[in-house]
Amino acid sequence: MTKKKTAIVLFQLGGPDSLEAVEPFLYNLFCDPDIIDVPGAFLFRKALARLISSRRAPKTRELYKRIGGSSPILPQTKAQAQRLREMLGERGIAVDVHIAMRYWHPMTDAVIEQIKKDDVNEVIFLPLYPHYSKATTGSSMNEWSRVAHAMSLSPLSTKLIESYHDHPLYIDALIENISRALQQVPANERQKVHLVFSAHGTPMKLVREGDPYSHQIQKTYALVVEKGNFGLPHHLCFQSKVGPQRWLEPSLIQMISDLARQKVSHLVVVPVAFVTDHIETLSEINIEAREQALSLGVKYFGMMPPLIDNKKFISCLADLVEKQLEP
Repeated sequence: MTKKKTAIVLFQLGGPDSLEAVEPFLYNLFCDPDIIDVPGAFLFRKALARLISSRRAPKTRELYKRIGGSSPILPQTKAQAQRLREMLGERGIAVDVHIAMRYWHPMTDAVIEQIKKDDVNEVIFLPLYPHYSKATTGSSMNEWSRVAHAMSLSPLSTKLIESYHDHPLYIDALIENISRALQQVPANERQKVHLVFSAHGTPMKLVREGDPYSHQIQKTYALVVEKGNFGLPHHLCFQSKVGPQRWLEPSLIQMISDLARQKVSHLVVVPVAFVTDHIETLSEINIEAREQALSLGVKYFGMMPPLIDNKKFISCLADLVEKQLEP
């Protein structure tokens, strides 16, 4: 009997690796049928994506300039993949770990090409999105199916880890990194801190269609607050709204305005849905939200560091994989 050969595929959004890559990255994003999802969209999706990306690119390039000229997602995801591979190896599990980015390289076609070369016959999909949404995990799975069909990938066994928003080790990892952020606040000022949990938003249309993302975010938030027992005021909000339709509320911008109006002086923002740095954390939170807060009179503004290869977080991922490998 041929021994089963298993590969792990980490799903992530990806990000431009240079300023020149910003516009094509945006084009790929807005070409996604799970993002531009209206009746008859297939007739104009590419033209619309070209228009939106060309208009947004100049401003977005300026934002990437402010964070160093490229996205940190790929190097940080590589660190996660390496650490996961090592931790599984320590448990006696030898598997290859691949990265499939949704909107920039390395993309799904490169991973499928490698899997074909390696004669893999089982794939475990592990999204680096702890919370399931049609717009993230769903989009990555749809892309895998489209590309696998186009590249004539032989049928193989596949398993999807849909979400792990309430996994105890994921919760512990968040608590650990929140504690690290609080340690940066002068000891005699820590009781003044309000914890502001900020998750990437989604359109309310997805919520109405039954997307579980917002409910899973609420669950993570509740578990972290309960188990972390920080003894501090805490709030949940959403960020990164795009387009005119209604999104999850309250927004991060509105939350900061409301807290500043209440004379809150110390804020620590917890990017609860992100496991690496993104432009949404480095620019939207750590630059734009910080500038807003300080201009409104907030005296201290901190941000939880990203999980990246936090040992508890990688242990969470390893546990998820190991469970899928059980006979």
